[in-house]
Amino acid sequence: MALNITIEREQDDQLDISEKGKNQAGETISFDRRLFMQLLAFTDAYDTVALAEALAIAGLSAVLYADLNDPYGVGLLTFGPEPDYFIDNVRPILNQELFYSLTPRPELTMLGRTYTIGYEADLERVLIHRPIERVTNPTWPWVVWYPLRRSGHFEQLSAKEQQVILMEHGGIGRAYAEADYVHDVRLACHGLGTEDNDFIVGLVGKELYPLSQMVQRMRKTKQTSLYLEKLGPFFIGKAIWQPSNQ
Repeated sequence: MALNITIEREQDDQLDISEKGKNQAGETISFDRRLFMQLLAFTDAYDTVALAEALAIAGLSAVLYADLNDPYGVGLLTFGPEPDYFIDNVRPILNQELFYSLTPRPELTMLGRTYTIGYEADLERVLIHRPIERVTNPTWPWVVWYPLRRSGHFEQLSAKEQQVILMEHGGIGRAYAEADYVHDVRLACHGLGTEDNDFIVGLVGKELYPLSQMVQRMRKTKQTSLYLEKLGPFFIGKAIWQPSNQ
């Protein structure tokens, strides 16, 4: 399949909603695909083995988590490059009796899309492949998912001021990733949820403690301490089924 990556040469006054990056020559490139990811949480899940078998038979692009804070709870993460996937493929499975008998927890529903910051060179990997690799990696079964909303004050800062604040935040994330403690999945969720959040963050890793510690470290950054209006609710789980063919 030919990649739909192009070098950006359009006029500034033309509307372009594609994701942007930079190639090695420093030219702006664009990629008009992205990955959508949705987390649904349920309780009254007494037979997780049967749920996993149903997902495997259906061939869904999904991860099933045991909810650490609910002994009868599960989280179902599904993902695809088109939002139609959730309607055409995921919804029919959830309307089968096995899933229909579960009790949804809508307060933990999260839907987001991958995005770029503007400097990435391999757009297809960043937007499509890397997030899937991270959530389906069997050596990183633990996960913390949560939404967040920035305050309006952050949006009023200059681009330079925002960059400095985000670099502090990003530096912590890179340090934990390089040590193989925490790997993140960042999703934009503007207009995609009932709570008016801006982003969804997924933290995955070998153990739960480093995920918790990283959230604690982030509390001291300027972005979290000064410019976040809302954080959470949190879903904490461990993968009990992942697809083998991703």
